[in-house]
Amino acid sequence: MDQFMKMAYEEAQQGLKEGGIPIGSVLVHKGNVLGRGHNRRIQKGSAILHGEMDALENAGRLPASVYKECELYTTLSPCCMCSGTILLYGIPKVIVAENTTFMGEEELLRSRGVEVTVLNDPQCIAMMEAFIQEQPTLWNEDIGE
Repeated sequence: MDQFMKMAYEEAQQGLKEGGIPIGSVLVHKGNVLGRGHNRRIQKGSAILHGEMDALENAGRLPASVYKECELYTTLSPCCMCSGTILLYGIPKVIVAENTTFMGEEELLRSRGVEVTVLNDPQCIAMMEAFIQEQPTLWNEDIGE
């Protein structure tokens, strides 16, 4: 696991410790972390604070040209909301730890020119499988089911 995905995994673990959903994300620009975050929907009572959204929020307002040079690392395949945000800001590259437990909108991203790399990380798969088994109601709420 490279350093940025390790940070995303640490964010996911933090979310789990807080009683939330274990999904983490890191926004990177030319090797520098601009923002990192984790799913905090439960903790904040938020409708939209997925891991990717939290990382972008924590990065703050950035010039459009910066987003277009970023990479987004995420422990889980991005949902339609997060994928829409990736497209809106023109983030060209997304590195996904796993899409076994949830397949997001990877094809949409690819169809719009985003480079999507899936790592199939066994540590992230195991973390999500355990969470889904232990907290099916929270999981289904998070994915809109």
